[in-house]
Amino acid sequence: MRRLSSLFTKEIAIDLGTANTVILLNDQLVVDEPSIIAIDKSTKQIMAVGKKAQMMHGKTHEEIQTIRPLKDGVIANFQATEMMLKEFIKMTGTKGHLFPPALKMVICIPSGITEVEKRAVRDSAEQAGAKEVRMIHEPMAAAIGIGLDVLSPNGNMIIDIGGGTSEVAVIALGGIVTCRSSKIAGDEFNDNIIDYMRRKHNISIGEPTAEAIKMAVGSAVEDLDEPPADYEVHGRDLVEGLPVAVKVNYREIAQALDHSISEIEGAIKSALESTPPESSADIYQNGIYIAGGGALLRGLDKRISQMTHLPVHIADNPLKAVARGTGIALKNFDKFPFLIK
Repeated sequence: MRRLSSLFTKEIAIDLGTANTVILLNDQLVVDEPSIIAIDKSTKQIMAVGKKAQMMHGKTHEEIQTIRPLKDGVIANFQATEMMLKEFIKMTGTKGHLFPPALKMVICIPSGITEVEKRAVRDSAEQAGAKEVRMIHEPMAAAIGIGLDVLSPNGNMIIDIGGGTSEVAVIALGGIVTCRSSKIAGDEFNDNIIDYMRRKHNISIGEPTAEAIKMAVGSAVEDLDEPPADYEVHGRDLVEGLPVAVKVNYREIAQALDHSISEIEGAIKSALESTPPESSADIYQNGIYIAGGGALLRGLDKRISQMTHLPVHIADNPLKAVARGTGIALKNFDKFPFLIK
C-alpha cells in the first residue's frame, strides 16, 4: 500500500537560494542549478534556466532577458520564480506522466522572512505543483544538515552565509533561541569585488567574473598559511574602453571584502550578546558552526575565531548542508515542531 501511494505522491526538498537552487528527491540530489532564468522578451517564453541561463547572463542582446528572481533570500519576481521552479521540478522527472504525482514539499526560507514573503514562497510552490507545503528556516536546516541534535536542550550557534543573506542563530529544543539576519552575503561580496576592480584597477567586470575572482583568490584575512596563486582578470578598461587583463592577489580581495565581513561579525556579536547565559555556556563548549557557500571563503573561520575567542567549525560540504537538512526535515514532515505550515 505504501509503495502504491509513493507512485502518486513524490516528496521533494527544496533549498530555494538566491544564488543556487538545490532539490532532493527521495534523498537523491536531482537538481543543483543557479537560480536564474532567461526569457524571450517578445514572446515571454522561457529560453533557459539554471546553468544554461547563467552562461547567457551579462551577454544577452535586447531580445533576451536574464532574471535572478530571488534577491536577499526572498522572492523579488514572483512570476519568474514560479516559471523557474516549474522548470527545475521538470528536471526531477516527476512531471510529464499521464497521472503526475502529487508533490509534497519542504522549502527552506530565511529566518527574517515576512508573512507576505512566506505567502509568496508558498504560492510559487503550489503554482509549481505542490499539494502540501512546509517551510523551514535556513539556520535550522543548516544545523540539521551538519548533524546537530536540534531537539536537545544543548545550545548550538550556526552561521549560514548564502548568496542573499547571512543567518546567525542559536538553536536549542527545536527552536531558534536568538537570531540575526543580514543582507550581507555572497552577492554583496561580488558587488564589493566589482567596486574594488573599478576603483583600484580602473576595470569594469560583471557578476560572473566577480564570482570567479571570489572562488580563485577570495579571502577574509590578509595573512594565509597557504595563499592561492594570483588570478588574471579580464574586463573592459574604463578610460579607453578596450578589453584588458590585470592580475589580482588574495590580499587585495581581503581588503575589498573587509567591510562586509565586519558587518557579519557585528551580527555574530549581537547574537552572542543576546544569548541566554546557559546557552552561552554550551556555545563556549561546542564552538560555532559555519555553513553555506560563504564558509568556503579562505580564512573566514580563523577571523571569526579571533573575534569571538571560540573554536569555529566549517561544515562538511557546506554548500549542501541546508539542502541536506531540508531533506531530513522532509522525512519528518508531520513530526518536527518547527516546520512552518
